[in-house]
Amino acid sequence: MKKTNVSSVMKEMRGETYQQQLAMELNVSRETISKYENGRSKVPRDIGRALTRKYDNPKFAMTLRNEYSGTGPRWLDGPNVDLHRSAVKEKTVEEIQEALEQLERTSLVKPLWKIEHFEKQNIEETLDELVEAQTAIDHLVAVICIEAGINYVDLWQKHYRSLASNGYLALGGV
Repeated sequence: MKKTNVSSVMKEMRGETYQQQLAMELNVSRETISKYENGRSKVPRDIGRALTRKYDNPKFAMTLRNEYSGTGPRWLDGPNVDLHRSAVKEKTVEEIQEALEQLERTSLVKPLWKIEHFEKQNIEETLDELVEAQTAIDHLVAVICIEAGINYVDLWQKHYRSLASNGYLALGGV
C-alpha cells in the first residue's frame, strides 16, 4: 500500500479542485501547489494551517503533525486496518483498558534516575501501551468527526480554550 504522507493526502484532499484554484486561495503559484503535492517541497507551517482549516481533514492534520515532528500517531492505512467507527471504537476501548492496567502496575514514586533496569523496562512497556491507546483515541476522534460531520479543527480549538480557561495553557497559546 502507498505510504500516507502530506503530499499524497493533500492531493487526495484537493479532489476535483484545480491546482490553480487552490493556489489562488492560498496566495501561492500553481507550480508551488504541484511541488507540495509531488513531495518536491515541504508544505510550510502557514500553508499547512490554512489547508487544515480549509478542508478540516483529520487525516491531513494527523499526517502533517507526524511528518513534520516525526512523532504522534500516523494515519493507519495498512492492509489490516478497519476504520469503521464500530471497529475503531472497540479497538480504542481495548487499548485504553490495556494501557490503564499497565499504568496501574507501574510505580512512579521513586525518582526516575534511581530506577533499576527491570523498573525501567516496566515503564517502557507502560509508555508503549499509552502510545497505542493514544493512536486508537486519535483515530476514533478523527473517524467520528469525519462520519458525523463534526468540525475537527473546532473541536481542538474548543479544547484549547478549555485548557486555557482552567489555567493549563497560557492565554497566548490559544
